[in-house]
Formats: sequence, C-alpha cells, structure tokens
Amino acid sequence: MKTIKFWTLGCKVNQYDTQVIREQFIRAGFKELDNGLPADIYVINTCTVTHRADKDSLKFIRKAEKENPCADIIVTGCLAELDEAKIRNSNSKIILVQNKDKENILPYINPLFVQAKYKQDSKHDCAGISYFTGHTRAFLKIQDGCDNFCSYCKVPYVRGRPRSKAISEIVIEAEKLVKNGFKEVVLCGVCLGAYGKDLGPKWDLVSVIKRLEEIGGLLRIRLSSIEPKDVNDALIEKLQNSDKLCPHLHIPLQSGDDDVLKAMNRNYARTEYLNLVNKIRKFIPDIAITTDVLVGFPCESERNFQNTVSLIKEIIPLRTHIFSYSRRQISAAAEYFKKDLAPKVVRGRTAYLKTISHECSLSYRQRFLNKEVLVLVESRTKENPHLWQGHTDNYIKVLINPNFAIAKFAGRADRLNPNGFKRVRRGNHGRNPIAKSGIKESADFKNKLINIRLTKLTYDGMSGEKNA
Repeated sequence: MKTIKFWTLGCKVNQYDTQVIREQFIRAGFKELDNGLPADIYVINTCTVTHRADKDSLKFIRKAEKENPCADIIVTGCLAELDEAKIRNSNSKIILVQNKDKENILPYINPLFVQAKYKQDSKHDCAGISYFTGHTRAFLKIQDGCDNFCSYCKVPYVRGRPRSKAISEIVIEAEKLVKNGFKEVVLCGVCLGAYGKDLGPKWDLVSVIKRLEEIGGLLRIRLSSIEPKDVNDALIEKLQNSDKLCPHLHIPLQSGDDDVLKAMNRNYARTEYLNLVNKIRKFIPDIAITTDVLVGFPCESERNFQNTVSLIKEIIPLRTHIFSYSRRQISAAAEYFKKDLAPKVVRGRTAYLKTISHECSLSYRQRFLNKEVLVLVESRTKENPHLWQGHTDNYIKVLINPNFAIAKFAGRADRLNPNGFKRVRRGNHGRNPIAKSGIKESADFKNKLINIRLTKLTYDGMSGEKNA
C-alpha cells in the first residue's frame, strides 16, 4: 500500500482544501502517515500571505526531499500560483498544482499508484468532505476568491475572483459531517461575506445559515473572518435570534488610522468600524469580537500607530491577531512604497500592541466569571491529560476540571502566576499524579456539549468546573 503525508500551511480555507485532497487519496487506497517515517507521496498545501509563510512553505518542501529523495512531492496552494521557480529550485520532480486544480490532484500521480477500487460512485459521494482530521470543529468552505485588492495583499492574484459554492452542495457536506459526529461547523471563505454575489440576489450568507439551521444534530454554526462591509443588518439580526449561530465575529481591522486605512485600500474609516462594533453589541451584548491588525505598514507613523492602539482599547476584542507588514512584490503597496519601516520599530510596536490586546482580552473575559456556559469539549490538554479544553459559543477557550477531586490531585499544570497569568512548571508531583492518588480516571467528554461554571481567568482563556 502506497503511503502519503499531508502538510498544510495558512488559513482555514487551505485546511479545508487539504481535507478534500486527503479524502480522495484515502478512497484511492493510500495510507496516511503522520510520523517520522518516509512516505511515497507528499502533498504540501502552501501559503504566501507573508514572507514568513513563503519560508515555511519552502522549508516543508525541503523536509519532504530530505525524508524521501525518491518521493513524489506535490506542491499546491497559494505559493504555487506565482512562484514556480522559487519552489522547483533544483528539484525538477516536484509536481506543481494550481489552486483551481487542487481538488483533482489524483490524475497528476502515476496511474499505477491509484488502485482500481477508486471510483466516483456518485456526484455527491466524493464531493467536498465528510470528516475533518484532527479537529472537533469542521471547517466548511463555501466561498473562494477575493476582489478587494487591499494594497498589501497578494491573495486576489493567487485565489482569483470570488466564487460561491452551490447551497445544495453546502447542505450535503454539512449533513455528512453531522452524520459523522461533528456538532459544529465553521463556515469559511477567502472573502466569506462575498458569498452569493456571483449567484444572484436570492442568495447570501444569511440564506446559507438559515438552511444549515434546519439540519438536526448540528448544534453550532460559526463564521470565520468577515469584512466590515459584509456585516449587514440581516446578519446582525440572525446573530441576535439564532439558537445555532455562534455570537462571535472575526472582523479584520488592520489599522485604526484613517490615513493608513486609505493607503491600504481598506474602504472604511475608523469611525465606521467603531460604529459597526457598537451597533453589533447593542443587539448582542456578550458577542465576542476578534480581529486582525497589521503593524508596520510603510506609511505608519507613531501617531498612526497610537490611533490603532486607542481603537483596540475601545472595541475590546477577545483576541487580536497581530502581524507585521510583509512586502509582497505583486501588491500595490510594494510598488508604491519603496522603503519599509525599521524592523526595530515594528518589533517594538508589535510587542506593545500585544500587551494592550491581552489587557483588552482580560477585560472582556472578566465579565463571564462565575457564569454558567455551554462548552463544546475538544480534547484533553497537553500539559495535563486529566484536564479538558474546549470553547464557548463566543469563542472563549475553557480549561475544564471534571471534578474537584481530580483538580486537587492533578498537580495543577494550569496554575497561573497572578501577576502575569503565565503558566509555571509543575511541582514534584510525578508524571501521573492521578494514578498515584488512586482516583478514577475522568470520563470521556470529547465532542460533548457540557455545562461549565467559569471560575478563573487563565492567560488566554478561562477555567471552570463541570456542574453536576
């Protein structure tokens, strides 16, 4: 049996695309490896959103070459669109597959590798995904492509124009996922809010949500990143009234300064973003807002940066994904701005904004202390396998003590320094304190929706105890 490995970099859309490819190969009779042994085939789904993403993608290609010099290496994803020379380097055996072809990769492999038992039984049996490896929440891509053309971004050039998946196909995929035990789906797209604009006025993101709400057994529907312009009244009303749509929106900010926003071609002003968040919270007070901020755009002055800081303080996001400007050669910003800010300045601003963002996160989470919430449990914690972790509907990460006795004897791997909320090392409790204590192993809570009372703040979430 031929073996295969999948390595994925970048966004949720890329992770979904890899899952589509994975299911095709598994149906064709390949065995997936996730260890250090060499594989016959490597599929590397790359990212090119930043210079770091380019480097990481190339690093995985070199890793595959080193593990098995004779392997077939398939490179797909966004780096493969415009950087063929960079990828191939000295290895002419690499198979490049563009994004538009990545869902039909099998024909690129030697036909002898594909066993005869692989066949398309029907249009829908092999379409999309039916499970999601390594996740309790399944990512479900409903849209691809972008035409926003932010001046710093390469994505529209490598992902193409916006394209929407037929709503019937979305429903079929969601039903398969629920049948296989998934209780939450995350709707994903390169530009999620653009869903339906190529299908006509009848279809939009809210219409997808309404159809998915009808699926029995699907308990949560979560949205991935959505642009400010796409958060309309209909979506806010659906967030307010739905029993399944999670009260959490990831709305990219990028900058809180009007001059920088204009240079980025973001097409909204600071006050428009703030007014939108205030409007959302007027109707859904406990909703979590998460966001992205780009630090170090070439024209960003200290005054511009402080405007971003002050806006973050006003919107109080649960999480802020902070990344540094990365020159993308095909982008408008790279053409117009010939000089980047000093790396030392960018690092200093990034560190300061991380501190402010963490303070905002604590402020948001503080309001949920001693409240009872429903948590979808995802896995045991790596630090202590007798503790569990999951997320609330508003995306607060929760560490769960199944009962007081276990928490008492578990060595408290999640102990916190009250001055900085940083985790500290365990004491001399041994590697398996529960086994030594004679207490029975906790029940299996994975993929269960359970009621938790939130009792403490942790560095990046909260901890709580399961109610009887």
